Amino acid sequence: MTLPVVDPPADSPGDAAVAGVLLAAGTSSRFGDENKLLANANGDPVVRESAQTLLDAGLDPILVVVGYEADRVQNALEGLDVEFASNPDYESGQASSVRAGVRVLADQERDADFAVDAAVFALGDMPFVAPESVQLLVAAYEHGAGTALAAGYAGERGNPVLFDAQHFPALAGREGDVGGKQVLLSADDAAVVETGDPGVRRDVDRREDLA
Repeated sequence: MTLPVVDPPADSPGDAAVAGVLLAAGTSSRFGDENKLLANANGDPVVRESAQTLLDAGLDPILVVVGYEADRVQNALEGLDVEFASNPDYESGQASSVRAGVRVLADQERDADFAVDAAVFALGDMPFVAPESVQLLVAAYEHGAGTALAAGYAGERGNPVLFDAQHFPALAGREGDVGGKQVLLSADDAAVVETGDPGVRRDVDRREDLA
């Protein structure tokens, strides 16, 4: 399914509470023996670069979902203003990490700090996304562009993806290794927000991807 592409607004009202969820629980199966999230990108671990993007974009709170080598991933993020959620089922696929993050965000009565209007779901292996691209997603959401929005480049859908809280129950029910893709594609008002940023289409699967 092809989603409509929308241009980002020129400004952001800043009236929405938007969290960041960084999915950083995977096993790096195609990267070799090393955990790709801990590989060097621009002088820092891949996962730290990815988390810093969300911080620089002004999202709050930021939740990092960890699983494989959780202690090492958390150590790589030491000193950053992030929270952690554990995904013991990380081997079952990306959807389990989405569920782990959503369950924390949805439990607003338990933790008022995580009461949000929407959340940006980002991938821990995408360190080349510009903070401004995340801000464009949020601005488009605040201007009513849709309740399910994907960052795009040259008209092609990429990551991260923003979901309004109304989609949290559907995200919590996903299975397998597709994350929130089906929820995005099935939303009536889903759209791709053009960012002009090739980083939203660039992930790290193999060592050459860091070149």
